[in-house]
This record gives sequence, C-alpha cells and structure tokens, in this order.
Amino acid sequence: MSVARRLVIHGRVHGVGYRDAAVQSAFVHQVAGWVRNRNDGTVEAFVQGPPDAVARYVEWARRGPPLARVTAVDVVDAEPDQALRHFEWRPTE
Repeated sequence: MSVARRLVIHGRVHGVGYRDAAVQSAFVHQVAGWVRNRNDGTVEAFVQGPPDAVARYVEWARRGPPLARVTAVDVVDAEPDQALRHFEWRPTE
C-alpha cells in the first residue's frame, strides 16, 4: 500500500542545501517523489511510498539539513503517482 503527501516547507530553506538533502533523505527512507524551490521562498515536495516511510520522511522535512531553519511544514494528503519510481529535483516554480 502506498500513500502520498504534498509538503510546503517554510523558513530558511533556500540556499542551505535543502533540496540536495531532501533527495538524500528520500533515498534513505526509500520513498519516491520530487522537490523544488518555489518563488515565494518555500520548498515544495511530493513524497510517496509505504505509510511508515512517508511518515519518517515528513518528520525529517520538519528538521531539514543542518543549515536550514524550518519554521513550519504544511502537509496535505495526495493521490499517489504510479509513474514516479524515484525521487528527483524539479525546476523552481
């Protein structure tokens, strides 16, 4: 069974290696999806996989990499995307 979540991460998350760390964390947690910077200064991510793995990834997102200062993470349930097989960077939107 696969679940999916869309995340919007707020705080000091641009220019601190958040996206690189997000890709590494996805590999560690064995989830698929994507991450991108947004023009409003947040980072957006879509993550899917087994429920426990997705929950661990969301907890990681609340901390982020060492230089990040996460102030909030908006989490919304989403429909899994069966076409996603790995985790990738996406262009800024």
